[in-house]
Amino acid sequence: MIKKEKTTLVEKLAQVVVHGMQEKKAHDITLLDLRNIGSSVSDFFVVCHANSPLQVDAIAKSVEEEVFKAFSQESWRKEGLTQGEWVVLDYVDVVVHIFIAEKRDYYGIEDLWADAELIDIKSA
Repeated sequence: MIKKEKTTLVEKLAQVVVHGMQEKKAHDITLLDLRNIGSSVSDFFVVCHANSPLQVDAIAKSVEEEVFKAFSQESWRKEGLTQGEWVVLDYVDVVVHIFIAEKRDYYGIEDLWADAELIDIKSA
């Protein structure tokens, strides 16, 4: 019963992250379900990209605001806000990756975690 409850909360957190991305018109939002991968570092990765560093920053702020509104939770760690090319927001069970388009192609997060179930989300 506890495991089911945790899964529901983690899935809800991932949905809230997606909503925050959609609010700022993030592109190609992809949810990577890592729960069936034995050595995964998290339950979900949520990946998207933006057209500019300014939009990367806006998406990151929107995700943080939506998660805080829903769960009163701040990210455990956040990196990349000063460069605006790849921002990582770590909510432990859900890790958010917001790229500028060129960096997303270069790093290929989806390819690195090819064993994960990929769920493409409709952009706003």
